[in-house]
Amino acid sequence: MERILVIDDEEDIHYSFRRNFESLGWNLLFASDGEEGLKTIGRQPPSAVVMDIRMAGLDGLETLKRIRRSHAHLPVIMMTAHGTTQTAIEAMKHGAFDYLVKPFDVERMQQVIVSALKASRDMREKVSYQPLLRKEEYDQGIIGKTQAMQEVYKLIGQVSGSDVAVMITGETGTGKELVARAIVQHSPRAGRPFVTINCAAIPENLLESELFGHERGAFTGAADRRIGKFEQCSGGTIFLDEIGEMPTATQAKILRALQEGEVTRLGSNQAVRADVRFIAATNRDLEKSVTEKSFRKDLYYRLNVVRIHMPPLRERLEDLPLLVDYFLERQRGGKNRRITREAMARLAAHKWPGNVRELQNTLERASVVCRSQNIGPKDISLEPQSEMQDAAPVETPALDAALETLFIEAARDPKWKLMAGAERALITCALKKTGGNQLQAASILGITRATLRKRIEKFRIKKELNVS
Repeated sequence: MERILVIDDEEDIHYSFRRNFESLGWNLLFASDGEEGLKTIGRQPPSAVVMDIRMAGLDGLETLKRIRRSHAHLPVIMMTAHGTTQTAIEAMKHGAFDYLVKPFDVERMQQVIVSALKASRDMREKVSYQPLLRKEEYDQGIIGKTQAMQEVYKLIGQVSGSDVAVMITGETGTGKELVARAIVQHSPRAGRPFVTINCAAIPENLLESELFGHERGAFTGAADRRIGKFEQCSGGTIFLDEIGEMPTATQAKILRALQEGEVTRLGSNQAVRADVRFIAATNRDLEKSVTEKSFRKDLYYRLNVVRIHMPPLRERLEDLPLLVDYFLERQRGGKNRRITREAMARLAAHKWPGNVRELQNTLERASVVCRSQNIGPKDISLEPQSEMQDAAPVETPALDAALETLFIEAARDPKWKLMAGAERALITCALKKTGGNQLQAASILGITRATLRKRIEKFRIKKELNVS
């Protein structure tokens, strides 16, 4: 029988695990704090641990570090009611198996535990390398609590301790550079140079000189020797933004720098060592570019060791209130503007082709034209979005004001959970708008189809709407 240890100072969590998971045949053990949990592990080593991050006494992160030192192969699933960037990254940096936000979805928790138990069995037979990571300070700048953003945080934590190349993908304005900076801030190279190169902004005839440097007389106008960004950045990290715009001739030299760890200045035959970690970003479909021969296949595979995808804003509208509050609080001039529900509903109906950057600009403009402390719908000026009609997988603008308002209130709730009446109304409205199509309704609501079915049964919506 698989033994699972739950470390949490909330009795409700203990009860929830007994109620939902004892019937699965698992032997559940419980501890109320980190110290008690460590003693339990010493007496009765479990197959997996589920642990809260914030606890009195020895907190979850410190307990996790101690578990990693004494039981390196024991998978630890972290959970917390505070789904911040910092806690997600720190948990994954220190070797957490996965990370869930309270209140957790029972089905999701079961899936993660099953995966952890399998990993536990595998690791008992194989040797797993556990990198040693040091803690780095990070100023939070990535906002979001959705599952898609939690996955981004996990990957940041997992890759930050190594020197592997990382490819960050996503549309313009999603925050790809913030992800790159987060990786660097949590890496052993944190105190070393971090250089950003916008491959689309530098003219093609100057890009090679900018990256690799040049010798005096290498070309017309080269009056002096110039040290390139790669040499300047040796020991640190270079971020190649808009890598898909890089000329093919320059791509070959980038590949050499990746493979050999050295560069050659223009006009020189002498290679120079450059210990650089590569992070690249693009809003292009590089697989398509490789097929079209506009991007080198070998460079694509060298850069795409780990891929982190930043979801567009229209696919994580649950984060909209968090982003709005974040930008309004940090506006210059300290105007302390607030936003009305009607204005928020208008923002939720937009598809955001410019993503988070467009939202920030929209709020700055609204704050300037607003004549009171409250930003209303008339203060919101949005760009035409006809070009985005085919881009969004879900027709969010089709939702009426009631659904939008409930959706916003769900995101504002500190425990991320609606009251039963509001939850029933939200599900009913989504089903009406999709003609009873459960798959589409689940997509709109941001839950699985199985979870939606359970809610339909729970609230007896099937009889009312004749949902199949």
